[in-house]
Amino acid sequence: MAENLFEVLRAFFDQYGYWTIAIALLLENAGIPVPGETVLLFASFLAYSEQSLQLPYIILIGIVACTVGDNIGYAIGKRGGRRLLDRYQRFFRIRPGTIAKGERLFGKYGSVTILFARFIFGLRIIAGPLAGVLQMPWRQFAVFNLLGAIVWVTAISCIGYFVGTEWAQLLRVVKHINTGFLIVAVLMAAAIWLRRKMRRPD
Repeated sequence: MAENLFEVLRAFFDQYGYWTIAIALLLENAGIPVPGETVLLFASFLAYSEQSLQLPYIILIGIVACTVGDNIGYAIGKRGGRRLLDRYQRFFRIRPGTIAKGERLFGKYGSVTILFARFIFGLRIIAGPLAGVLQMPWRQFAVFNLLGAIVWVTAISCIGYFVGTEWAQLLRVVKHINTGFLIVAVLMAAAIWLRRKMRRPD
């Protein structure tokens, strides 16, 4: 399975180069279930092992694609509302639990959810559209969306470039790194939430 994926991704990069990163991440962040993380990881892996791509370009293109894609998803969610989200869920077979989990996180942590949602595969896909459906203020969304894109793209790209020597090893490392980043991000979000709560007058 891993070898087949390896060859498919190699063929895409041989033919389309950086466009593979841009399109995959834009689609994933706009709400379409595309394995953007795998594409980004593989691109940085190729940059190290074959030097056919350059790490700074991978990071720059990845950040732009993620930011634009999430804003597209946000706009679609805000215009389409809950009915569109329900149709989207059925069409792409998104588990109801994933959307419910996203709603709980948005309800508890607000726009900070955008920051750590990138480290959860299911939430990374629906975060933009769901933020639009829930009518999150765009300025808040834009700030945390950009910060999340910078942190996530840079982390995944550097892992692929500096850490892994084998593809299977990289996948294991990323799984653990994502978990670690998620824990840190949730703790940060909880600290911000508690700070705001303490500042509110009784």
